[in-house]
Amino acid sequence: MSFWLWPTTADVGMRLFASSLSHLLVEGALGTQHYLMSSRASRTMNEHLRHAGEWRVRSPHDAHDPSFLFIAWLEEVLYRAEVHNQWLVDVQCRVEHSNDGLEILAHVEWVDADKVEREIEIKAVTTHQLVVTEVEQGVRVPSRWPEVPTFEGPGWYADVVFDI
Repeated sequence: MSFWLWPTTADVGMRLFASSLSHLLVEGALGTQHYLMSSRASRTMNEHLRHAGEWRVRSPHDAHDPSFLFIAWLEEVLYRAEVHNQWLVDVQCRVEHSNDGLEILAHVEWVDADKVEREIEIKAVTTHQLVVTEVEQGVRVPSRWPEVPTFEGPGWYADVVFDI
């Protein structure tokens, strides 16, 4: 597990660590889905028929900023579950760079979202306290929360707050 929830006053935050931006996006998607599911749903996830496909995601805001790409990705995961009935269960992705900006190319597996028991709903992915950054070798990212470990680079980390 490379994601940890941390408390805020009215919402919930999540900190993630990964070796690359692509892996950070995977952790973000899986961590978000894990947070939404009931504990019973996470135990029975492998009982559902899986579908596969490809998703492409760009940020509609600042196309060259990894922070906005991260938000666009998490919003896409939530949108696919709510509108297209696609509950993400596994993903491999890469970030492609071009003159037009960053784009995620994701090979995904999903199950029918209506078969997944949920305990909570995320209304929005916010930019409040948002951090998405690369951490250099030997640089430590301390934690303000006892349940979240300290991280030492190299790698990437993110803090994101969900409006629930």
